[in-house]
Amino acid sequence: MFARLFVGVLLAAAFAAGQKPIPPAQPPMAIPEAPKSLAPSSDNAGLAVDPKSFTLGIEDVIQIQVWGDERLSIVQAIRPDGKIALNLIGEMQAAGLTPERLREQVKQAVSEIVQRPDVMIKVLQVNSRKFTLTGEVNRSGVFPLIAPTTVFDAVNLGGGFKDFANKSKILIVRKGGKEILKFNYNEVLKGKHLEQNILVENGDTIYVK
Repeated sequence: MFARLFVGVLLAAAFAAGQKPIPPAQPPMAIPEAPKSLAPSSDNAGLAVDPKSFTLGIEDVIQIQVWGDERLSIVQAIRPDGKIALNLIGEMQAAGLTPERLREQVKQAVSEIVQRPDVMIKVLQVNSRKFTLTGEVNRSGVFPLIAPTTVFDAVNLGGGFKDFANKSKILIVRKGGKEILKFNYNEVLKGKHLEQNILVENGDTIYVK
C-alpha cells in the first residue's frame, strides 16, 4: 500500500514539474520465423552420402526441394519399379542414378514450369543397402550401407563389445547363409592378416559370438 502511494507521489511531482513520466520498456520485437518450406529441419538433415558416387536404390527415401514453386517439392520413397512421381511433372526414374544425376534430370524437367530452377536433393534414408550387426555387441541392429565399409569399421558401429564377446571368432554370414566368412578383430586391431578385413556387402549379417 505504501509503495503504491509513493509511486503516485513521484508521478504527481513529475507532472507538476512539467516532465513526462518515463514509459514502461516495450518488449523486444519478435523476429519472424523462416517459412517452413525453407527453414532447416533436423529431421530432414539428410545423410552424408556422396551425391556424385552414391547410387540410389529401391525404398531409399529422398527429399526433392525446388525453390520457386513449392508444389514441386516432395519427400518420397523410391518405388519397387525404381521410379518416383513428381507433382505437375509425372513419373521419373530414380533407382540406379546418383543424387547429382537425378538432380540434373529434375532440374531439366521443372525448367518448363520454373525459370532457372534451383533444385536440391537429400537422401533421408538408405533402405536399399544395409547390413545387420548382432550378438555380443552393445548396440546391435540394422545399419545402412551408405559408403564402402570394412568389417572392422562395421563392428565398431556396435559401440563396443560385451564382457564375454569372442572377438577372435566373428562370423560374416553372406548370401542368405550360403557363404560364411571368419573375422578376427584382435588380429586386425594389431595390424595382422589385414586381408580378412573385407568390405561389407548388402545383406550381410555380422555375428559376434
